[in-house]
Amino acid sequence: MTGSGPRDWMWSEALHMLAQADRLHRQMFRPQASTQGVTWEPPVDMLETDGEVLILAALPGVDPQQVQAAIEDGVLVISGMRVVPDEWRTATIHRLELPQGRFERRIALPAGRYDSVRRSAVNGCLVISLSKTTTRRGRP
Repeated sequence: MTGSGPRDWMWSEALHMLAQADRLHRQMFRPQASTQGVTWEPPVDMLETDGEVLILAALPGVDPQQVQAAIEDGVLVISGMRVVPDEWRTATIHRLELPQGRFERRIALPAGRYDSVRRSAVNGCLVISLSKTTTRRGRP
């Protein structure tokens, strides 16, 4: 017979939270159905300052120079491919959790105009910096 004290309740809650975290992780990398062959969406963070919008996309193992980024009708579209390195093709894989294949992420941007796009890589993330366009009064 199992006890019903605080220790058992805490253990039950911990297991429930671990299961919930696992479900959320799987949803984050849920394969996406598309006619373009997109299989997954990278998670992103978007931050806005007075002068720019920053988008961080988690893309471990992806060369930032091989990622396409374009603004289409106020939406930033990030796309590319993540493939298993050739060295791994003959390896015995015990666990493969990072998604593979074609990815695409569409992020609605805050209203405004942007005049420069910079990209860099930081700690496994692609960082896209969109500088805001400043307009003078009386000029477009």
